[in-house]
Amino acid sequence: MKSLSFAALLTLCTTLAISSDGFAQDSATFAPPEPDNMEAMFNGEDLKGWNGDPQFWSVKDGLIRGETTAENKAKGNTFLIWEGAHPKNFELRLSFRCTAANNSGIQYRSKHITENASNEWVVRGYQHELRNENKFPNVSGFIYGEGLGRNRICLAGEQAVQEKDGKKISAELITQAEFEKLMKLDDWNEVIIIAKDNRIQHYLNDRLILDFTDHPDMVLGAGVIALQLHAGAPMWAEFKNVRIITMD
Repeated sequence: MKSLSFAALLTLCTTLAISSDGFAQDSATFAPPEPDNMEAMFNGEDLKGWNGDPQFWSVKDGLIRGETTAENKAKGNTFLIWEGAHPKNFELRLSFRCTAANNSGIQYRSKHITENASNEWVVRGYQHELRNENKFPNVSGFIYGEGLGRNRICLAGEQAVQEKDGKKISAELITQAEFEKLMKLDDWNEVIIIAKDNRIQHYLNDRLILDFTDHPDMVLGAGVIALQLHAGAPMWAEFKNVRIITMD
């Protein structure tokens, strides 16, 4: 085997990175450094600046907690809606954990629906799925079209472009085995969502797990950000370190 020159080795070392979980990947597969001036969306004390059903949403131990029970069921999917900016282009970071009994989500570029809705806190738009599971395709990180009629728009692990005749997948970003190693079941996981025009990227624990470019005729514009509790089986979801920076 022909040995690499010093220059070639230097180039290889600068384009590869080793994550804390031991993944050796191109550095583009890892999250960019966090901006210095991100805005805190949650004060750790109460739900000031948020709008949701108080029978489901509260602050416990400094965390946003949403919970449904067998006795206190949600009438349809219900959301905790941030009353701050309604951005199109942004970087959002937070940590979550949830039960495996049901799923949650992070809504963005969404609309608050007030007519013909199952409750007062319904939104429609892009959703970053949140689950306490690690088997494809039912994992955290895929884009679901909440109320859009598009269902699972882009799955975790896909780099894809939405074209007129359908979604075109160009690369696999993470394998099943790698995702199982990355996802921390029954524990806190860090989510990063970066939306810029018609391109959306989702990161889990600093690893890029979804890179989707929507079609110009389908892409959503500026809208609300919200957290979801799913109707059905009793569940809980908790959130912390919620922060955002908006972009032009």
